Amino acid sequence: MSNALLEAVKRYTDQHAGQSNPILTAIDGMAILRADHERPPSHLIMRPALCVVVQGAKWTTFGDRRYDYRAGQALVVSVEMPALSRVAHASPAEPFLGLVIEFDLAVARDVMERLDSPPTPEDPFGHGVFVTDFEGPLSDCVLRLVRLLDTPQAIPIVAPLIMREICYWLLTGPDGNEVARMVLANGHAQRVVNAIHALRDQFTETVRIEDLAAVAQMSPSAFHRQFKALTSMTPLQYQKQMRLLQARNLMVAGQANAEAAAYQVGYESPSQFSREYTRMFGAPPRRDIATLKTAVMA
Repeated sequence: MSNALLEAVKRYTDQHAGQSNPILTAIDGMAILRADHERPPSHLIMRPALCVVVQGAKWTTFGDRRYDYRAGQALVVSVEMPALSRVAHASPAEPFLGLVIEFDLAVARDVMERLDSPPTPEDPFGHGVFVTDFEGPLSDCVLRLVRLLDTPQAIPIVAPLIMREICYWLLTGPDGNEVARMVLANGHAQRVVNAIHALRDQFTETVRIEDLAAVAQMSPSAFHRQFKALTSMTPLQYQKQMRLLQARNLMVAGQANAEAAAYQVGYESPSQFSREYTRMFGAPPRRDIATLKTAVMA
């Protein structure tokens, strides 16, 4: 990881001290993170993105699989899914610094189609997440994106070009086969992704594995197996986490109490909702939301 990138990210976070974290930038899809202390794990929904660590260390868990990554590495996420993430190394002297750069898979697909020798994944079904080293041309691209924030008038023209370049270096790098699998526009893997999107968009409704398997054009048993291979969780686990995260967001925003939130996200039993909420977040809804609001005000 270049010292120039570290200095640029630190300078930007110093200039925007006091803003909410992550800091949303003028570049669409790019956010910058800073943490001066290690943090407890937080639940979130991750979208397809390149999650770069500039300084410090972090881990993220999807289902039953954990990924550790530190300065000079990046987590690559290929499909939207619930996650548990934690800043594992940070201090006031050496704060955690990172960037999240969302992928436009259509752009990545176009770049891949233009390659003379595009990478070919050996196995169309793999994990939807991997960790890659972040150095050389990739690091240079991100440095130029951060520096571009100083000239906002250039962002609409230059930022899309750098995003395409990032896709190029990922596809032609040592993990190109992994990246190729996530951007392929057809085949079995893409049909599973289509089913994941259907589940994501209808997570409040009763899920039938047969219906999702039909979207993926697979048998229920094959679909269940490939869904877990990609997301590290079963369809029902994916749906449950999406429901509970959405309910939590509703309560934090003051848009619903626990009972109303339970019904809005698809639960028929508030008591079942409370049990599953407590199991996921470590505290009953009312206590958890009070703790979150207190932390925000502190």
